[in-house]
Amino acid sequence: MSDFPSSFDKDDLLKCARGELFGEGNAQLPAPPMLMMDRITDCSGDGGAHGKGHIMAEFDITPDLWFFDCHFPGNPIMPGCLGLDGLWQLTGFNLGWRGWQGRGYALGVGEVKLKGMVRPDRKMLTYKIDFTKAIQTRRLTMGVADGIVEADGEVIYEVTGMKVALSES
Repeated sequence: MSDFPSSFDKDDLLKCARGELFGEGNAQLPAPPMLMMDRITDCSGDGGAHGKGHIMAEFDITPDLWFFDCHFPGNPIMPGCLGLDGLWQLTGFNLGWRGWQGRGYALGVGEVKLKGMVRPDRKMLTYKIDFTKAIQTRRLTMGVADGIVEADGEVIYEVTGMKVALSES
């Protein structure tokens, strides 16, 4: 399905952020500090719970991460929106990994459940995304997926109906 490997280290993710992995004008990850993962551990176009593709990644948590100082002073918590953004980032990455053309952008999410908090004493986030749809037509390139974020094995965030599209304009 893809000419790319199924796992990626930090250097690969930084290449993607610079537009070097999938080519200019195609799916791109944000640069640090908005890059919300350190490695992608598995990626497919036909795996996962629904057989439509999946992606898994990890993010190392350290007490000196930029968001802990400002959200909230004296009560540091990773903003839930950053976990959601990480899920969107990975969903778009999977579309580029499939070889589909265009720049990625989030279209929305059906439901978000925040079940816990990511504090500086956590060690690692794990992202798990299962595609329910992966569509590529002349007019539309889009992935629809469900995802979870775990902190040290505990489910912290759950999302359903997450949508990311690629556009060539």
